[in-house]
Amino acid sequence: MAEETVDITSSDSGPPPADVPRSLPALILLWCRDEPERVGELVLLLNDPDTGVLLGRSSTTSSGARAEFVRQLPGRNEVTGAFHSKTISRDQFRLTPLQQGAIKVENLGRGTLSKGGQQAPSHVLAPGELVLLERRVLFMASVRPLTLQMPGLHASGHSFGDPDSDGLVGESPALWELRARLAFVAQRNSHVLVTGASGTGKELVAQALHSLSARRRNTMVARNAATIPDTLADAELFGNLKNYPNPGTPERAGLIGSADGSTLFLDEFAELPEAVQAKLLRVLDNGEFQRLGDAQARVSKFRLVAATNRPLHFLKHDVRARFKMQLDLPGLNARREDIPLLTRFLLRRIAHNDSQLAERFFPDGDVAGQPRISAALISALVEHAYSTHVRELEGLLWQALAQARGDTIEVFPGFGDAEPAAGSQPATGAGAAPAAPAKRDGDWSAEELQACLDKHNGSQEPVWRELGMSSRFVLSRLVRKYGLRVRGRKG
Repeated sequence: MAEETVDITSSDSGPPPADVPRSLPALILLWCRDEPERVGELVLLLNDPDTGVLLGRSSTTSSGARAEFVRQLPGRNEVTGAFHSKTISRDQFRLTPLQQGAIKVENLGRGTLSKGGQQAPSHVLAPGELVLLERRVLFMASVRPLTLQMPGLHASGHSFGDPDSDGLVGESPALWELRARLAFVAQRNSHVLVTGASGTGKELVAQALHSLSARRRNTMVARNAATIPDTLADAELFGNLKNYPNPGTPERAGLIGSADGSTLFLDEFAELPEAVQAKLLRVLDNGEFQRLGDAQARVSKFRLVAATNRPLHFLKHDVRARFKMQLDLPGLNARREDIPLLTRFLLRRIAHNDSQLAERFFPDGDVAGQPRISAALISALVEHAYSTHVRELEGLLWQALAQARGDTIEVFPGFGDAEPAAGSQPATGAGAAPAAPAKRDGDWSAEELQACLDKHNGSQEPVWRELGMSSRFVLSRLVRKYGLRVRGRKG
């Protein structure tokens, strides 16, 4: 960062001067061959757009205003300086902020500069676009806040770029905002609804809500609601007395009774039929419930964390009203700058359980180090349009690992070209709009379902898998709802 702006990006978290904008053009480091540990650092452009700033292997001011990298953390920006590698020229780039968050990047040093495969001495980047300095540095243009203002949230003990204490990976404003909301919600007692697309980390967030709360002394109770059969919902949720309904039946506390004083996490909550949802109204109000066969009411001081990837209209309106707090999780399309950090984390996790991959793709086989990844792979991953998010990212990494021919993970012909999920949109660049969601379980018409059942001679197992439903119970409920013909079975 230039000398005249260092005071703004220091550890002082007070308000900036009135003439300094709160959102600024920024270049985020996505990949660096010689300094891979610096991925996620960024340059904020505070300087005069008439002259721009220089960025390279120097922090001195002998040849004009110079920029430095910072690590953005809540309330402060840690200045980490210029490039250190001797492969970077002393005056490598001139960076000039333009209108609407665009940045002009001029190459003053060694190497060729390319954007979208096109080489030129300079390029103008809109937010979300990438630029590559030969095989050395990959940047993404963005617009970032001057500082991450998160009242009450501190990053003490947080290792930049690594998973936090709750297992969340990323340094984007979207993820720090989620961390701040998590910290607030966890300290309250209200039931919580967690929404977000598949693969955005709903189970991880539920565990974080529990571990950050006063209930963490007790074990969290978790269950996938889609696996609760309709006919056994009462027993599963509320439990039953011994010998009820049949002699020899063991006593069960049920999910709600087992979660007394703790957290009950119900994933795929919207898959519960409305009739089952209605049975939760009273217990969500005051914790009061009855086990099957019991004449006495009981009270469970539990907190429900319910998660769903469905639209909210799949919940009964009066059930939805019981959730005073809601967390909507951002997908990868909304925090693309986190993808290189997630890539490193996932590769470390994969290699930790596979010594052959560790020896091949990590220097000295050290999975705590930096995996050898090409700039082309990072570029492809950042520009990909995600529909199942972290799960999809991990799947793409496994494809790249399987196709790798050397000791560096590269892209390969056809990488990421698998047929997109129904309704998804291809990426048009790193700043592309998020992919449209795939068709949801309840969006299938009776005619479409019957046609697919007929195709498989009435067998339900291949139908729900082909249609991408979350479980076979979903199809069973739709069959009953629409009165569909399930052929090929006796009776």
